[in-house]
Amino acid sequence: MQLDHIAISGQSREAAAAHVEAALGVALRPGGQHSHFATHNHLLGLAEGLYLEAISVDPEAPTPAHPRWFGLDDFAGPPRLTTWICRTADLAALLRDLPEAGEIVALERGDLKWRMAVPTDGRLPFDGCFPALIQWDSPDPPGDSLPASGCALDTLTVSHPEADRLQQRLAPYLDAPRVRFQPGSAHLEARMTGPRGEVTLR
Repeated sequence: MQLDHIAISGQSREAAAAHVEAALGVALRPGGQHSHFATHNHLLGLAEGLYLEAISVDPEAPTPAHPRWFGLDDFAGPPRLTTWICRTADLAALLRDLPEAGEIVALERGDLKWRMAVPTDGRLPFDGCFPALIQWDSPDPPGDSLPASGCALDTLTVSHPEADRLQQRLAPYLDAPRVRFQPGSAHLEARMTGPRGEVTLR
């Protein structure tokens, strides 16, 4: 498991993107629609093959018959960093060891194809602090194809009352030096560097 990207959720895609832009001083690029989950996003390329997405329910899409990913059916309040996503070369094998990550869903958007582990209720374990797992089936995922923005992710802090247990659960599989775990209320914080210097995105 390696860190692939981070997601800012909002009650609208525009609000989520504005939250990022206000912090970093950089405009996001149009992303697209995820028809299976009735969501849509904007994107920002980060240094070293990482990226950021601002995501929300797509109000113009039909409501799906199944829960949306990232817990978006239950999202409320101001935009905030809600999800970290890790890529793997063999999602099926990893899920044999981490079944709580969810069930495999095959997805595509334009030229992009990928598989994602999504819990049946749409809610990731550990109050959303467990990483979402992805396997890219396209040769150029967004982290490689998005233009550079001048922004970088320095550290991602995962806070949770059971941070030690979460870290121990992931430790045998996780290769992500930027990710840190600490006890506290369930939330994520990203320390980033951009045109405005060091900022913390929550």
